[in-house]
Amino acid sequence: MCNVHFPAIALGLALLFAPGFAEAGNITGKVTFEGPAPEMKPIALSADASCVAMHTDKPLLSEVLVLGEGQSMANVLVSVTAGLPEKDYPLPSEPVVLTQEGCRYAPHVIGIRVGQTLRVLNPDGLLHNVHSAPKSNTPLNKAMPKDLLELETVFDKQEEPFPFKCDIHPWMQAWCAVFDHPYFSVTGADGTFAITGLDPGDYEITAWHERLGKRTATVTVAEATDANAGFVFSKTPPASPK
Repeated sequence: MCNVHFPAIALGLALLFAPGFAEAGNITGKVTFEGPAPEMKPIALSADASCVAMHTDKPLLSEVLVLGEGQSMANVLVSVTAGLPEKDYPLPSEPVVLTQEGCRYAPHVIGIRVGQTLRVLNPDGLLHNVHSAPKSNTPLNKAMPKDLLELETVFDKQEEPFPFKCDIHPWMQAWCAVFDHPYFSVTGADGTFAITGLDPGDYEITAWHERLGKRTATVTVAEATDANAGFVFSKTPPASPK
């Protein structure tokens, strides 16, 4: 026999059908690259024989531009940049993880909340150096010898993407943005993104790429629906409005 809590159910139904209650909506879309794509050359790893040994079967390619089928773009950070209501957004309890594996950072682009833990891992069994270069937050510059498998840090200010690098392996780079809200997404190899749980309203969203800059769009989110927005990048920047 199940225990049914009628007061709780009644309260939930009352909230659901109360005047002014609206179900959240989402923004989904895809980011693509237009025009001839430059060839990403293999990274020279000869400065560290241990790194070379990790990539004998397949070369390590630059991640400045990563394209998938149909020239979909990975590693593009899409976020809401205007239109959000002023309210408190719960902070995730789980950390964001940045891994140094195979003498590379992964993921290449991350977003994190103000006050959320960033956990940096070192499974390589090598000496790495975690060196971030934010402008508003406190920089991190810490060696990770082979026996230091992880470290943690927290950012206390929102900030646009800034780089992480390894001073020992200079080809290693990642990008991190810090947000005071949860409405951001990073595209994978298929170029898609999803920003979920938005109140109905008009929003500005911005797509950021480390080399090709920013693209913006205005999106109207209706109750309990998926709004769609696409972005196209190219080597030629978009024309400035007159």
